[in-house]
Amino acid sequence: MLPQLCFFVSIAFGFVAWGMVAKQYIWPKLRLLRRVEALRPVLMLHSFRFLGLAFLVPGVVSPELPTAFAHCAAYGDIVAASLALLSLASLPRGAGIGIAWIFNLWGSVDILNAFYQANRAGLLAGQLGAAYFLPTLIVPLLLITHGLAFRILLAAPSRRP
Repeated sequence: MLPQLCFFVSIAFGFVAWGMVAKQYIWPKLRLLRRVEALRPVLMLHSFRFLGLAFLVPGVVSPELPTAFAHCAAYGDIVAASLALLSLASLPRGAGIGIAWIFNLWGSVDILNAFYQANRAGLLAGQLGAAYFLPTLIVPLLLITHGLAFRILLAAPSRRP
């Protein structure tokens, strides 16, 4: 199988597998919680988006990794992780929900933009090096949990999501 095809198949399987996990295990638990409590695990997960900085580390990625993609993905992720942490710290107060909205909008657009930038730059799967696991394993989980966060945020505050 061609390396690029393996890459896309891995991303597709990541979405399917994480989608099944979210439907079977994550959402049934989160939907029973109040909004603030349901957001906490999602925000905690996204606080690990500092891992996107791996796109800037020589030896982890190929020297041929397009710098436009690498910088966009890495810095977008660190902003998303910072917003997730700020929202977590602010959640007991009303500002936490507002920051969670900003985080969720930023984080979703950041991931979609990274896919766009990768395609625009002609990124090849082998250029990701050891960071191959980020778009194939982590990004599907992040996008699915962004969807869950939107569902939580859109629920009436006095009701369970």
